[in-house]
Amino acid sequence: GQILLTNVENPSKTKQAILQKKDEILALANYLQPNMQARGGGAIDLEVIIHPRQANFEDLVVLHIYVDTRDAMGANIVNTICEGITPLVEKISNAKAFIRILSNLSDRSLAKAKCIIPPNLLEGKDATGEAIRDGIILANYFASIDTYRAATHNKGIMNGIDPLAIATGNDWRAIEAGVHAYASRGPFYTSLTQWYKDENGNLVGQIELPLKVGIVGAPLQSNPMVKLVHKILDLKSANELMELMASVGLAQNLSALRALVSEGIQRGHMSLHARSVVQAAGIPEKYFETVIDEVIKSGEIKVWKAQEIYQKIQNITEEMQKEKKIPEENLSTANGKVILFGEHSVVYGYNAIAAPIPFAIQSIVQKVDNSSTIVIPRWGMELDLFKDADKKNKPISQQEKNSMTEAIEHILTKLGLDKEILQILVFSQIPRAMGLGGSAALAVSVIRALSKYANLNLSDEQVNELSFEAETIVHGTPSGIDNTIATYGKLLLYNKEDKPRTKPITLSKPLPIVIGLSGQEGLTLKMVRKVRDGWEKNQRLYESIFQEINEITLQALNALANYDLEQIGYLMNLNHGLLNALQVSTLTLEEMIAIAKNSGALGAKLTGGGGGGAMIALCPENREGVAKALENAGYQTIIADISN
Repeated sequence: GQILLTNVENPSKTKQAILQKKDEILALANYLQPNMQARGGGAIDLEVIIHPRQANFEDLVVLHIYVDTRDAMGANIVNTICEGITPLVEKISNAKAFIRILSNLSDRSLAKAKCIIPPNLLEGKDATGEAIRDGIILANYFASIDTYRAATHNKGIMNGIDPLAIATGNDWRAIEAGVHAYASRGPFYTSLTQWYKDENGNLVGQIELPLKVGIVGAPLQSNPMVKLVHKILDLKSANELMELMASVGLAQNLSALRALVSEGIQRGHMSLHARSVVQAAGIPEKYFETVIDEVIKSGEIKVWKAQEIYQKIQNITEEMQKEKKIPEENLSTANGKVILFGEHSVVYGYNAIAAPIPFAIQSIVQKVDNSSTIVIPRWGMELDLFKDADKKNKPISQQEKNSMTEAIEHILTKLGLDKEILQILVFSQIPRAMGLGGSAALAVSVIRALSKYANLNLSDEQVNELSFEAETIVHGTPSGIDNTIATYGKLLLYNKEDKPRTKPITLSKPLPIVIGLSGQEGLTLKMVRKVRDGWEKNQRLYESIFQEINEITLQALNALANYDLEQIGYLMNLNHGLLNALQVSTLTLEEMIAIAKNSGALGAKLTGGGGGGAMIALCPENREGVAKALENAGYQTIIADISN
């Protein structure tokens, strides 16, 4: 609290007189608030500040009294103390008390938080964790020396703290005022956070800011929503709430800086704008979030675009109804896949073992009048084909690769059907980008449907070759195993260097597995490139890992022939460990694998490219229990049998 004294004849003597009576003033303050002192708080210190005269003003003498308000916000307590001790202060100082009020700069009540983040947790789609770490450090330094940047930097921190203050019944305006004053305590306004790199290369973040908050008092207890929030947070003290606020502020700052140095902060702001636009477009609640996502992806955050996307969704819904009416014999089928052993090493000429997921994708082709499209209802996709007419005259290498649209256009062109106006309708039983061979199965199914439509009578070998070309467009440097399984639908040993490339595997009984879906799209191209980058930097080390994976694969071949489930599970665990060494696993996949093994799986590993996607678990016993444990943790599962 502050008491401004006027009519002070000698500021220095007045200061000395007040400090000599410090104990008497504090005793009176605590007499005025006996309950606060009983709770371990109360007036604990005072000081006198002299502001030298300036312009037309004399020296200003200000008494500061420091009060520990414990778990209360304390505004009324401090103001009451300031009023109560004023007569005594006036008597001691022989001056007039002009202003008596608390200060919202509570720099004796500081909250601090710290975090340490390994760079691999910062990785983005187009940037390494180290690059994002260094970008965050530079962006924070910018805010520490530039007042204009610091204002926005600190505003982002308060974006996290203010809602928590409001939800817990605290005065967010007082908190804001104090925090920004604290950021101005030096020669210029600066950042409230520090981000730096430690000796292990980790990103370290720290925040320090003044917070005086409360968890008790009539204003808090009278609001039922505030009481509910306090119950949810299970707060034991005001200090605990301060720590939580500081942590939220630091996390909010990390989120903003990471976006700023990677994808750009505009994306988050656009998300808020898109929500308003979609609402203005009158989109029903059922489709609201989906339309928001698609509007942002399109880059056209307009009412007309939201309405156009909604119309497409309605079209897709209608096509899903058609699936039930199409005779099975009219549909062209392809298989999904799980790789049991040998991911990534297979790209470099080593062996892999893969198995089909039957009837994964089915397609049918119909002639239409308006424009060529591919519609995949269960993936929520309706894509226009040959939208840019110039694409058809460009070689594949000059087109934008890694695109499903590009791959389908290439197939149509190779089959001489690019001038036809067609609708390709695809019904998928497997999710996209989950490491289950969805893109290869799509290509095979579509090629077979086009062959049936145009009476081309393509052989399996021709289908396989063309689907491999499509996979090259989507994934860059695929091994060829996905399209081979999608085409032939057999459990097999695959090696792209051998002639023939495939060798069938015979099982005496089906293998009981659980497929777990992480919900995170596994970008095969990104993972293949990541392994390629590592291989180019250290070929000797990576080749040794590939050779170990190959040895495991060959041992698994014998274990499968003997139906030795214990050995198969053991080898799956070893294979996954080496895939982890290649850095293609994720924290989510590791959690899923641990859940499966703890629930009774003999072995578990990621399947496919990694970086998300899926995992498989060998479960001769308690298969339903393993699936249930994964589902209880929030993951989807598929129970399947691997057979010949």
